[in-house]
Amino acid sequence: MDWTALWLSLRLAGLTVVVLLPVGIALGRWLAYRDFPGKGLVEALIALPLVLPPTVFGYYLLVAFGAASPVGQFWQAAFGKPLVFTFDGLLLASIIFNLPFAVQPMQRGFEAIPPEVREAAACCGMSPWRSLLRVDLPLAWPGILTAMVLSFAHTLGEFGIVLMVGGSIPGETRTVAIAIYDRVQAFDNAAAAEMSTLLLAISLAAIALTFAFSRRIGRKLG
Repeated sequence: MDWTALWLSLRLAGLTVVVLLPVGIALGRWLAYRDFPGKGLVEALIALPLVLPPTVFGYYLLVAFGAASPVGQFWQAAFGKPLVFTFDGLLLASIIFNLPFAVQPMQRGFEAIPPEVREAAACCGMSPWRSLLRVDLPLAWPGILTAMVLSFAHTLGEFGIVLMVGGSIPGETRTVAIAIYDRVQAFDNAAAAEMSTLLLAISLAAIALTFAFSRRIGRKLG
């Protein structure tokens, strides 16, 4: 078992969820409540990682983060290190690639809130911020929880983006998915099976807990 790779994967997945939680809430709520020209294009751009092969998406991110790109040059000047083949670059790529897994379930959660509930909150004099905290978030919580778990589980198992943007640097970018691939390439099937089983167990437990919490929250709200 490559515990370093597992810890790096858990750290990457956890940080991805932490960053995507406020981003997903803001984007999901905006898309759920607002109609504007080009909304379909925005939703399509957010959903793009779902249909593009990870290696293709990873290639574009590699070019966008590279030393010759404005983003890569800015990062090098600001932090004194490259963005590609580092944990920071891997985290940024993970956030971008997981956007649809975070935004879409949250958007559906906010869309499920009846308009009259939000209108009643406004009539009661609630500010937009208080309405978000007291009305929107509690009612959209199942969608938010689903988004968090999907983003976490998807990050744990992601391979193509990690390989393209991060490579396989031990302790830096070598996640458990890359470690499994390396073990298979080395014909170490026992180690690959052990890590695969643990990854499967973690993902299955996360999804099962999501369903359990969603049902419990649904009964309370009902």
